[in-house]
Amino acid sequence: MFTLHDMGTFAWAFFITLPLTIIIHIAGHAFFAFLFGAKPKVEIGSGRKLIKVKHVQIRHLYFINASCKYDSIRNEKRWKHALIYAGGSIFNLSSIFVVNGLIHFGIFQKHLFFYQFVYFSIYFIFFSLLPIQYANNWASDGKAIYEVLRHGKIYNELD
Repeated sequence: MFTLHDMGTFAWAFFITLPLTIIIHIAGHAFFAFLFGAKPKVEIGSGRKLIKVKHVQIRHLYFINASCKYDSIRNEKRWKHALIYAGGSIFNLSSIFVVNGLIHFGIFQKHLFFYQFVYFSIYFIFFSLLPIQYANNWASDGKAIYEVLRHGKIYNELD
């Protein structure tokens, strides 16, 4: 049962672990966009702008959502855009393997933080790869992958 005693764990998960998972996901999109010659712009959170360093903005409500926008890439190919769309899940999956490997080899001790981190990472992988159209020009990563490979439709803004 969830009690007042659990509020510390909840706050840790909500304000530290979840945003870290979001940042890793968005970093995956930005990495592959950059790899293919685009200039990605990353926005972390919602609300008023707190900090802007080059192409990264951190907003007041840093724990709510993030996005990655990118311009054109070198040698436009559908598979490159698909890899950019899958980049968030690739980074989340890689982070799961890294964390579990570090625990397995005794570098990290088993801890609730790592359990939550893996849980949120799996959550992000699952829901980002579901092929869902959320709004007029905003699709899940899975829908964007399908659309670009099947129809050549490109989404230059990712969540």
